[in-house]
Amino acid sequence: MNKRNSTQIFLTFLIALLFLAGCSTTKDFVYEKQPGFEKVKAGTFDNGKMWTFDFPPVKYFESQYNFSPTDEWFEKARLAALRLPGCSASFVSEDGLVMTNHHCVRSALDQVNQEGENLPETGFFARTLEEERKVPNLYIDQLVLIEDVTDQVKTAFESGKNDEEKVQNRQNKIRELEKEYSKRTGLICNVVTFFNGGKYSMYGYKRYTDVRLVFAPETQVAYYGGDYDNFTYPRYDLDVAFYRVYDENGNPLKTKNYFKWNKDGAKEGDLIFVIGNPGRTNRLYTVAQLNFLRDYAYPYQLDLLKGLVDIYSEYLKKHPDQKLKYQSMLFGFSNSLKAITGYHGGLKDPYLMAKKIDFEQNFRNTINSNAQLKTKYGKIWDELAEFQKEKAKYFYKVNALNLRGRAGKSLYFQIASDLIEYAEQVKLPNEKRAPKYHDSVLLNTKEKLVPKNIDHEIQLATLTFQLKDLKNAFGNELKELNELLAGLAPDEAAVMLDGKTIVFNNDEVAKLLDNPEQILKSQDPFIKFVLGTKKYAEDLSKKYQEIQQKEQAKVQLLGNAIYDVYGTSLPPDATFTLRISDGVVKGYEYNGTIAPPITTFYGMYDRYFSFKGYPDWDLPERWKNPPAEFDLSTPINFVSTADIIGGNSGSPLVNKNLEVVGLAFDGNIESLPGNFIFDDTKNRTVAVHTAGMTEALQDIYGAARIVNELLNGKIVE
Repeated sequence: MNKRNSTQIFLTFLIALLFLAGCSTTKDFVYEKQPGFEKVKAGTFDNGKMWTFDFPPVKYFESQYNFSPTDEWFEKARLAALRLPGCSASFVSEDGLVMTNHHCVRSALDQVNQEGENLPETGFFARTLEEERKVPNLYIDQLVLIEDVTDQVKTAFESGKNDEEKVQNRQNKIRELEKEYSKRTGLICNVVTFFNGGKYSMYGYKRYTDVRLVFAPETQVAYYGGDYDNFTYPRYDLDVAFYRVYDENGNPLKTKNYFKWNKDGAKEGDLIFVIGNPGRTNRLYTVAQLNFLRDYAYPYQLDLLKGLVDIYSEYLKKHPDQKLKYQSMLFGFSNSLKAITGYHGGLKDPYLMAKKIDFEQNFRNTINSNAQLKTKYGKIWDELAEFQKEKAKYFYKVNALNLRGRAGKSLYFQIASDLIEYAEQVKLPNEKRAPKYHDSVLLNTKEKLVPKNIDHEIQLATLTFQLKDLKNAFGNELKELNELLAGLAPDEAAVMLDGKTIVFNNDEVAKLLDNPEQILKSQDPFIKFVLGTKKYAEDLSKKYQEIQQKEQAKVQLLGNAIYDVYGTSLPPDATFTLRISDGVVKGYEYNGTIAPPITTFYGMYDRYFSFKGYPDWDLPERWKNPPAEFDLSTPINFVSTADIIGGNSGSPLVNKNLEVVGLAFDGNIESLPGNFIFDDTKNRTVAVHTAGMTEALQDIYGAARIVNELLNGKIVE
């Protein structure tokens, strides 16, 4: 789950790509507990502790911790918490200072990197306000509005005459409400779905667009241990960075809602709360839906990610000078590969699945014991199971023929597809074209379609991978694919096709754009293939979408059932919206020993000296000879039983007084099944300790300006 935002970004990317793909043949969806696990029971918190601010669990906090937070406590927690694209963050001073993870600012480091600099390698610290660097196109959102819109959305849904119309009516109502609220409030407004449609809320965000980088350490120390230590613990990462939000007049933003800094941080046994934006969980899925992920979706995604990791790893071995350009992308692929491996492993764990089966059986028994509920909901599980079988017939082929612009898809097919779309669009009257093909902007569109800065070696490797994917999906049954491969193996065919195509030739592409009717007559192998399979691909996609719409309609009913039976006693699945999760600082058993609840800088230096010569455990130069006042016994990382997932990267860990005691950046390897079930026996949130951050800022980086601001809660002149 390191790094949490990287996982979320790339999994979102894959979800957009995948249609939850699987094999081309169906499998049985097994629901029985495996032998030896018949007596396993569902746990109280199997569905997690990602509580919403719409209905916070005040009574639970009272009974569990003898702590009764007020409405004002929750409001301050909500307004001090922030959301970045793919990440979480928080205000930590009244002058707009924002804390998040280093891995949440990787792209910002690239964007503000100036000529002759290598900020990912050297780190960045603005010694004055004037040196803080504005990050182009970055925004930070603050949740300032929450309103229940369940009745409006459900009424629209129920007005449909069939499943497809119900889903469409729901989407239309959501768009209408978002537009209405945005216009009325001036906020960024989104309808959020809870309990698979049991509840709907309107969330309104105040967006800050003047965001400047203040501090980020070297990537080497922020991602200490590299991919080897990723998703592990004990850890020794200084995965922290600071932004500052500025107001419309170019001054540091003044805010009364921020988390005060506790320089001593957390200790073993302390109650803590994680306040952030967990991205996505599938804890309320049916067992049939989870088995589909286990047998189809995750194996497909794993093959895809392994291929991408291999492509970019091999490329960077040959071209280390390209590390700055491609390293973050490789981090993301590697991170997602490790994450999905953990998700998949959890779904194959008979103990965890026995708990899911027990929960579902109890839920169904409750529904079936009530005549009214049985009439409304009794058939949902069987219907959803049938949809999984139907999806499995199409998904692998649908994904293989989804040729455009996503992970694992080469630019050969992308450019061919873009050219065909261009030719088809310009044949239409101007008023019927998509906006980017209107006459007024057509020259600009043509310019963008001419290929530029193609990394030929990466594209050729990706093409080989994509041809293998197509071959695996269709074998010899697709005539157009047989013609494309010409009897060659995918790697041989890729080289052959690369020599024949014109899609990377600027002059030839420009000629076609000037004569669009020639595009549809082109003998280029990729253009011919896309044209030849276009109708078939559209038909496959349409069949999938029809199944998906029917499934979504039943999932809506399932959400209603969950809410009718359990209310808000269960937290809804994560939706990359603000949640509060409770836990305590606590170690756990692993590898036949015990993981300490807190690690220190001594451990970091032990890794450094123990792994001499291993680049993942090297240290930046400034760390190799720390000043005498640097205290090696200071805590650097710690673990807690709080419930987090991708998107929680950068979430503050606070105590009962809403003081920052840590910064979430990862989870341990045992936490990965948390995608579908929460079990705090070994599931742990890994965080940076405020004492370690303070010590490093003060003594390693000489960043007294930041330390003073954190300790005083405001800029100190």
